[in-house]
Amino acid sequence: MKEEFSNKWGIILGGSNGLGLATARKLANHGMNLCIVHRDRKGALEPFEKEVEQFRAMGVEVKTFNKDAIKQETLEEVLNEIPKQSIHLLLHSIAKGSVKPLLSKTDSLTTEDYQITIQAMGLSWLSWTQFAIQNDLFNPKARNIAFTSEGNSKAIPNYGAVSAAKATLEALMRQMAAEYAPLGLRTNCVQAGVTETQSFQRIPGSDRIAAFAKQRNPFHQLTQPEDVANAVYLLCREEADWINGTVLTVDGGESLR
Repeated sequence: MKEEFSNKWGIILGGSNGLGLATARKLANHGMNLCIVHRDRKGALEPFEKEVEQFRAMGVEVKTFNKDAIKQETLEEVLNEIPKQSIHLLLHSIAKGSVKPLLSKTDSLTTEDYQITIQAMGLSWLSWTQFAIQNDLFNPKARNIAFTSEGNSKAIPNYGAVSAAKATLEALMRQMAAEYAPLGLRTNCVQAGVTETQSFQRIPGSDRIAAFAKQRNPFHQLTQPEDVANAVYLLCREEADWINGTVLTVDGGESLR
């Protein structure tokens, strides 16, 4: 383990699989303490718990909370355990929303579906950020990062509610980057290419989306969770101090076509 981020904490919202877990693995290897909030059934916890054991074996402190990150009581319980001015990274990787079409004979998206998805995958980022600021938890050059996707600006079947949530994330990112800069906070989004995570596989027709993404990608392969984790790590380094208010695309050029 490298001790690049010794005594610094990374808060990962949605870190038991996919992009969040890959990022946790990368940061633990570089000495960052981790606080992982996730929502999983007990029967599915064993692989995650084994990962956590490996993180601790690297010499970092790890706190885990199998709770709903959308609830205010979870937010307060988690962040009240973090020392002041010690958060170096708040990473929003929550994938909780409706993946349904706007028009269906049986189950169309409703305004309630939109509201739930935007709250979970968008506005919750602001809630966690504001509480951390109000309680002086961020260190002087902390990173505030959320995962977005190409679906933020393109119409993808069954992706309408998630697309609205991603657009909300990016609007929040721009505003927080401008208004929280005097606090030293660097706020950005990372736009991953198509990645075969559990949340992606829940999208109807995900196999066709993956095949098309591989075809249009200049490297003819899909983005891997580790690719995205590497980008988050780079944004956490001091060399990235001057990156604020941007969407960093990590897709091997997939979105060029």
